[in-house]
Amino acid sequence: MAMRPHHLPLRLITGAFILNSGLGKRRADDATAGYLHAEAARAYPFLKEVDPRKFTKLLSAAEITLGSALLVPAVPSAIAGAGLTGFAAGLLGLYFTDPDARERDGIRPSQQGIALAKDGWLLAIGLSLLIDRSRPRRAR
Repeated sequence: MAMRPHHLPLRLITGAFILNSGLGKRRADDATAGYLHAEAARAYPFLKEVDPRKFTKLLSAAEITLGSALLVPAVPSAIAGAGLTGFAAGLLGLYFTDPDARERDGIRPSQQGIALAKDGWLLAIGLSLLIDRSRPRRAR
């Protein structure tokens, strides 16, 4: 069985959200591509060398692929969860490298950081899909 029934709500909401995000970036204008690239390059300096339009197209393709994998029941939850975990960890890098996104304690989100902090939920969902799949089965 590729998807357990209790994974369905987790996979549907995250898959639809990520797929929609990726579809929205497919035809991003230069200003949007520049903004997305600048934010990513701030957190991950190696991305400075990538053309902003190319980066945005790759990000769009990655989100469409991940969102689709989460929505397709034939994709095992462990695979979809691994993809979501990696993607969400990358997004949290944006949160933890932007000092304006966090309160003085360095953890709690500031008002402007709430949009980035919600990526922690994506990480939790991805890890839940992974952990649940690795659980030993009970003997019958």
